[in-house]
Amino acid sequence: MGERLPGRLSPLATRHGLRPYYGDVHNHCDISYGHGSLEQALRRARRQLDFVSVTGHAYWPDMPVNDPSVAHIVDFHVKGFAKLERVWDAHFDILAAADAPGEFTVFPGYEIHSFAHGDYTIVYRDLQRQDLIKADTPQELQHKLRAAFSNRAFAFPHHIGYRLGARGINWQSFIEDLSPVLEIISMHGCSETSVMDRPFLHSMGPSDGQSTVRHGLNLGHKFGFLGNTDHHSGYPGSYGHGRSAVYAPENSRDALWQAIHQRRTNALTGDASHLFFAIGDATQGGILAPGGNAALELEAVAGGAIDYIDIIRNGDVVSRVTPDLQPSPLSVANGSIETIVVLELGWGARGKFHDWQGSLELIGGEILSVEPRLRGAEVVSPLEGEGDAQDDNRVELDGNRIDFAVRSIANPNNTTASMQAIAARVRILPDASFVLTVDGQTFKVTAERLLAGALSGNLGPIDSPAFRLHPLPRPHQWQWHGPLSIEPLRKGDWVYARMRQANGQWNWASPIFCE
Repeated sequence: MGERLPGRLSPLATRHGLRPYYGDVHNHCDISYGHGSLEQALRRARRQLDFVSVTGHAYWPDMPVNDPSVAHIVDFHVKGFAKLERVWDAHFDILAAADAPGEFTVFPGYEIHSFAHGDYTIVYRDLQRQDLIKADTPQELQHKLRAAFSNRAFAFPHHIGYRLGARGINWQSFIEDLSPVLEIISMHGCSETSVMDRPFLHSMGPSDGQSTVRHGLNLGHKFGFLGNTDHHSGYPGSYGHGRSAVYAPENSRDALWQAIHQRRTNALTGDASHLFFAIGDATQGGILAPGGNAALELEAVAGGAIDYIDIIRNGDVVSRVTPDLQPSPLSVANGSIETIVVLELGWGARGKFHDWQGSLELIGGEILSVEPRLRGAEVVSPLEGEGDAQDDNRVELDGNRIDFAVRSIANPNNTTASMQAIAARVRILPDASFVLTVDGQTFKVTAERLLAGALSGNLGPIDSPAFRLHPLPRPHQWQWHGPLSIEPLRKGDWVYARMRQANGQWNWASPIFCE
């Protein structure tokens, strides 16, 4: 809603004729094992994303069918695979009905498990009915996909951080032509390096250092970065689990497909942030010749205050930007402040939910764009229970007022967030204020107060549902651009950028390679 990223906030990307489009190409619903209908998953995706692929579970060649201790796991996989076979042809009609050229692009997709080679997501470019291709190895998969579809299909490894033999990546069978990109963040955890603030916590086990992005790059592999949710309850883009940014000239099937194959991609956790860098004419994902001027240009537009931005070269941090210490905003308006307001809704007694109805109005300024940050139910295995079947969440922009109706579920513990949120990029005057009207109650706060710190409130006594208006970052805190000097690149070098926000959300920009 509104203009997400104007050219004045992305001059480097604009100079290259590119802008970010946000999507999730690895997530699940009830077309195999999972919860929530495909139609509902696609509606939810369009609220927050520019493109999507909703993934069916299709095949597991080395499934442990003879181990009675995991018979319950084998059972729901077998049933899920059979269900996908039954609905596969018909599901193309549902995908095609949701596709909106130029606005919302839908790709077909499915998943293959493997102990020996790791799990792969397969994505098809076109929406015409096509066969479901199964294979036991990446080599066999590449051969079959090329024979059937030429370059109109690719496959990428996901949750790569699990150890080899436990559905983590097998670098020896990894094929760059099949997998121009791979997934480094999802609800499973972060696979960038051995120690991150998003560890692997799933029952499948912890991550292994030789299954990380850094290890694969050090082996000489070339790939771009994706982030996806791997959500299992029909909620593509569920906030905080992962999503991808693809830098393309337009939101079209061909443009997105070409950008993915050129590795012009970013992996993100939650906020629809912008992190883009170039060395000369080579943008992220590109290839440079050795030597020459190694000045690196970078721009960042975060979804909140930036903690730091790193440049990683051959596994080492070679530059770190802290915007509070090195301010360099992209745009500063005289007499007003451009900032980001975030409203969070949730909390309350555990096991409860609350249906919020209300509005957030800006007085003394202008709402420039709105970004829903909505979460889905946290159900992964079908053995854990049912996902939510109904979803009437609504976020709308009406001038300088955001109207909303969203359901929040109380946080299940003290470390798992389940709040719903709405973010807006705004321009405020010195005397601006915000009026939050919710459930018949009105709360008013000045921009000056939010520039000094967050404001929270409850709808009733202790353990009642609560809201929080985040502190407003100043322009230099959520924007940064400039050159960064690095040593000339040598053959075999690689360099990428990553950004951490103060709210714990991340963005990783795919590497530039030197050969």
